[in-house]
Amino acid sequence: MPKPIGLLFAATAILVSPVYAATCPAPIARASRLVLVTTQSMDTALATLQLFTRRSANMPWKRVSAAEPAVVGKAGLGWGYPFVNFKENEEPEKFEGDNRTPAGFFRVGPSFGFAPSRRPGYIELKSGETVCVEDPSSPFYNTITKRSDIGAVEADDMRSSALYRSGLFVDYPSDRVTRRGSCIFIHIWSAPDMGTSGCVGLPEARVEALQEFSRVGAVLAILPATATGTHRPPCDVHWRDSISGVEHRGRSARDGPVRLCSKRVARMES
Repeated sequence: MPKPIGLLFAATAILVSPVYAATCPAPIARASRLVLVTTQSMDTALATLQLFTRRSANMPWKRVSAAEPAVVGKAGLGWGYPFVNFKENEEPEKFEGDNRTPAGFFRVGPSFGFAPSRRPGYIELKSGETVCVEDPSSPFYNTITKRSDIGAVEADDMRSSALYRSGLFVDYPSDRVTRRGSCIFIHIWSAPDMGTSGCVGLPEARVEALQEFSRVGAVLAILPATATGTHRPPCDVHWRDSISGVEHRGRSARDGPVRLCSKRVARMES
């Protein structure tokens, strides 16, 4: 089966025609809001978050936030399902319980939290009731549901953790047969230098701001800077006009913009 071409590093290279948009991996092709999380390598928990918007799929991305600190899994990143074909050499893949955050492009799902909210799709967490299922043997694997619906399976009681006081569910298309990971969230961090169990961690104020930013729909791109490389069409068209000044945590701004299109993630194999 052919692999997708035109996988954009951070989905932030400009797309100048509907043809280019069509080569982008779903769900980024038609997205108008982007939450970009980047790390310096696959094995660090320290990350950088930036926000981008565009008016249509054929327009360049425009950065609308400063680069801000974030954290990912304690063990770093692992290529998430279904992006495992884009790993290079011995780079890790995401599996259940590995303390890695999945790398790839994923839709941002509903917001959740302790307090009630009128946001569309919002999930108010109830003590002893609202759980996220982490047991691959359950058909409810990787879903937020009610404890009463799942029986005696392993599940995360979400109200029991203060880190879930505000958060967003990541629509991560896992595979329970191969145990590709579950319950990926954007949630409050424990500390600026402390990784998560496989989620994206941010200051509480930033999580709440993302709930509003994602209200009309957004895509989350989680990618290592090491995925960048030499450009090749169509990914590199006018990329400088689109995304100059992208920064990484621990990288000096004077190092210049990051090259966002990569041969290794733009390849197609049959």
